[in-house]
Amino acid sequence: MFILNKGLCLAAFILLAFNFALGPARNLGLPVPDKWLAARKAFGMTGFLLILIHALISFMLFSTAYYGKFFSPDGTLTPVASLSMLAGVLGFVVLWAYNLSFQTKLSEDVAFIAFITSRRFLIYALTLGGLHLLFMGYSGWLSPSGWHGGLPPISLVAFVVFVIGYTLNLLGRE
Repeated sequence: MFILNKGLCLAAFILLAFNFALGPARNLGLPVPDKWLAARKAFGMTGFLLILIHALISFMLFSTAYYGKFFSPDGTLTPVASLSMLAGVLGFVVLWAYNLSFQTKLSEDVAFIAFITSRRFLIYALTLGGLHLLFMGYSGWLSPSGWHGGLPPISLVAFVVFVIGYTLNLLGRE
Protein backbone atom coordinates (compact mmCIF):
# COMPACT_ATOMS: atom_id res chain seq x y z
CA MET A 1 0.00 0.00 0.00
CA PHE A 2 2.87 2.37 0.81
CA ILE A 3 4.46 2.03 -2.65
CA LEU A 4 1.06 2.03 -4.39
CA ASN A 5 0.25 5.27 -2.58
CA LYS A 6 3.46 6.88 -3.84
CA GLY A 7 2.75 5.69 -7.38
CA LEU A 8 -0.81 7.04 -7.29
CA CYS A 9 0.44 10.38 -6.06
CA LEU A 10 3.09 10.57 -8.79
CA ALA A 11 0.55 9.69 -11.48
CA ALA A 12 -1.87 12.30 -10.12
CA PHE A 13 0.80 14.98 -9.98
CA ILE A 14 1.93 14.25 -13.53
CA LEU A 15 -1.67 14.48 -14.79
CA LEU A 16 -2.35 17.71 -12.91
CA ALA A 17 0.90 19.40 -13.94
CA PHE A 18 0.28 18.22 -17.49
CA ASN A 19 -3.27 19.58 -17.36
CA PHE A 20 -2.13 23.00 -16.14
CA ALA A 21 0.84 23.23 -18.53
CA LEU A 22 -0.64 22.15 -21.88
CA GLY A 23 -2.23 25.47 -22.84
CA PRO A 24 0.76 27.55 -21.74
CA ALA A 25 3.12 25.13 -23.53
CA ARG A 26 1.22 25.69 -26.76
CA ASN A 27 1.33 29.45 -26.18
CA LEU A 28 5.13 29.12 -26.03
CA GLY A 29 5.13 27.43 -29.43
CA LEU A 30 5.65 23.86 -28.23
CA PRO A 31 3.81 21.24 -30.27
CA VAL A 32 0.75 20.24 -28.25
CA PRO A 33 -1.79 18.08 -30.11
CA ASP A 34 -5.38 19.34 -30.19
CA LYS A 35 -6.55 16.03 -28.71
CA TRP A 36 -4.40 16.64 -25.62
CA LEU A 37 -5.91 20.09 -25.15
CA ALA A 38 -9.39 18.59 -25.53
CA ALA A 39 -8.51 15.95 -22.91
CA ARG A 40 -7.45 18.43 -20.23
CA LYS A 41 -10.70 18.02 -18.29
CA ALA A 42 -10.18 14.24 -18.19
CA PHE A 43 -6.55 14.73 -17.09
CA GLY A 44 -7.68 17.06 -14.32
CA MET A 45 -10.55 14.88 -13.10
CA THR A 46 -8.40 11.75 -13.12
CA GLY A 47 -5.60 13.59 -11.31
CA PHE A 48 -8.04 14.90 -8.71
CA LEU A 49 -9.50 11.42 -8.11
CA LEU A 50 -6.02 9.93 -7.76
CA ILE A 51 -5.14 12.66 -5.24
CA LEU A 52 -8.30 11.79 -3.31
CA ILE A 53 -7.28 8.12 -3.22
CA HIS A 54 -3.74 9.16 -2.21
CA ALA A 55 -5.12 11.24 0.66
CA LEU A 56 -7.31 8.39 1.91
CA ILE A 57 -4.49 5.84 1.76
CA SER A 58 -2.12 8.31 3.44
CA PHE A 59 -4.55 8.73 6.34
CA MET A 60 -4.79 4.94 6.68
CA LEU A 61 -1.01 4.51 6.71
CA PHE A 62 -0.03 7.63 8.64
CA SER A 63 1.96 6.25 11.55
CA THR A 64 5.54 6.05 12.75
CA ALA A 65 5.83 2.61 11.15
CA TYR A 66 5.53 4.09 7.64
CA TYR A 67 6.41 7.74 8.13
CA GLY A 68 8.88 7.64 11.02
CA LYS A 69 10.84 10.65 9.81
CA PHE A 70 7.74 12.83 10.22
CA PHE A 71 7.43 12.20 13.95
CA SER A 72 9.43 13.51 16.90
CA PRO A 73 10.45 11.06 19.64
CA ASP A 74 7.46 12.23 21.70
CA GLY A 75 5.08 11.19 18.90
CA THR A 76 4.20 14.65 17.61
CA LEU A 77 4.71 15.81 14.05
CA THR A 78 7.98 17.53 13.21
CA PRO A 79 7.71 21.12 11.92
CA VAL A 80 8.67 19.99 8.39
CA ALA A 81 6.00 17.25 8.45
CA SER A 82 3.44 19.77 9.68
CA LEU A 83 4.27 22.13 6.79
CA SER A 84 4.09 19.25 4.32
CA MET A 85 0.70 18.11 5.60
CA LEU A 86 -0.63 21.67 5.64
CA ALA A 87 0.47 22.25 2.04
CA GLY A 88 -1.00 18.88 1.00
CA VAL A 89 -4.36 19.53 2.65
CA LEU A 90 -4.58 23.08 1.29
CA GLY A 91 -3.59 21.84 -2.16
CA PHE A 92 -6.34 19.24 -2.01
CA VAL A 93 -8.89 21.87 -0.96
CA VAL A 94 -7.85 24.14 -3.84
CA LEU A 95 -8.17 21.26 -6.32
CA TRP A 96 -11.53 20.34 -4.82
CA ALA A 97 -12.75 23.93 -5.22
CA TYR A 98 -11.50 23.98 -8.80
CA ASN A 99 -13.27 20.69 -9.57
CA LEU A 100 -16.46 21.62 -7.74
CA SER A 101 -16.77 24.99 -9.45
CA PHE A 102 -17.50 23.34 -12.80
CA GLN A 103 -20.13 20.95 -11.43
CA THR A 104 -22.43 23.27 -9.53
CA LYS A 105 -24.40 26.45 -10.08
CA LEU A 106 -21.13 28.25 -9.48
CA SER A 107 -20.28 27.40 -13.11
CA GLU A 108 -22.85 30.03 -14.11
CA ASP A 109 -21.02 32.75 -12.16
CA VAL A 110 -18.70 34.24 -14.78
CA ALA A 111 -16.60 36.20 -12.28
CA PHE A 112 -16.06 33.16 -10.05
CA ILE A 113 -15.08 30.92 -12.98
CA ALA A 114 -12.71 33.62 -14.22
CA PHE A 115 -11.03 33.64 -10.78
CA ILE A 116 -10.90 29.83 -10.45
CA THR A 117 -9.34 29.43 -13.90
CA SER A 118 -7.04 32.43 -13.53
CA ARG A 119 -3.29 32.15 -13.73
CA ARG A 120 -2.96 33.19 -10.09
CA PHE A 121 -5.30 30.48 -8.82
CA LEU A 122 -3.69 27.71 -10.88
CA ILE A 123 -0.19 28.81 -9.90
CA TYR A 124 -1.35 28.75 -6.26
CA ALA A 125 -2.62 25.18 -6.68
CA LEU A 126 0.65 24.07 -8.27
CA THR A 127 2.68 25.86 -5.60
CA LEU A 128 0.89 24.04 -2.77
CA GLY A 129 1.52 20.69 -4.44
CA GLY A 130 5.18 21.60 -4.95
CA LEU A 131 5.55 22.66 -1.32
CA HIS A 132 3.97 19.40 -0.16
CA LEU A 133 6.55 17.48 -2.19
CA LEU A 134 9.44 19.69 -1.13
CA PHE A 135 8.75 19.36 2.59
CA MET A 136 7.93 15.67 2.18
CA GLY A 137 11.19 14.59 0.64
CA TYR A 138 13.91 17.19 0.20
CA SER A 139 16.13 15.68 2.88
CA GLY A 140 16.36 12.39 0.97
CA TRP A 141 16.98 14.09 -2.36
CA LEU A 142 20.41 15.31 -1.32
CA SER A 143 21.88 11.91 -0.52
CA PRO A 144 21.90 9.69 -3.62
CA SER A 145 23.74 7.01 -1.66
CA GLY A 146 20.53 6.46 0.30
CA TRP A 147 18.28 6.10 -2.74
CA HIS A 148 16.71 2.63 -2.89
CA GLY A 149 18.21 0.69 -5.79
CA GLY A 150 20.02 3.83 -6.92
CA LEU A 151 16.73 5.28 -8.21
CA PRO A 152 15.70 8.83 -7.33
CA PRO A 153 12.87 9.14 -4.81
CA ILE A 154 9.36 9.40 -6.26
CA SER A 155 8.94 12.75 -4.52
CA LEU A 156 11.98 14.09 -6.41
CA VAL A 157 10.61 12.87 -9.74
CA ALA A 158 7.27 14.52 -8.94
CA PHE A 159 9.04 17.72 -7.89
CA VAL A 160 10.85 17.84 -11.25
CA VAL A 161 7.44 17.49 -12.95
CA PHE A 162 6.22 20.34 -10.73
CA VAL A 163 9.14 22.58 -11.74
CA ILE A 164 8.53 21.90 -15.44
CA GLY A 165 4.75 22.45 -15.18
CA TYR A 166 5.19 25.54 -13.01
CA THR A 167 7.76 27.05 -15.38
CA LEU A 168 5.58 26.40 -18.43
CA ASN A 169 2.64 27.94 -16.61
CA LEU A 170 4.57 31.04 -15.60
CA LEU A 171 6.09 31.60 -19.02
CA GLY A 172 3.24 30.59 -21.30
CA ARG A 173 0.01 31.71 -19.69
CA GLU A 174 -1.56 34.72 -21.39
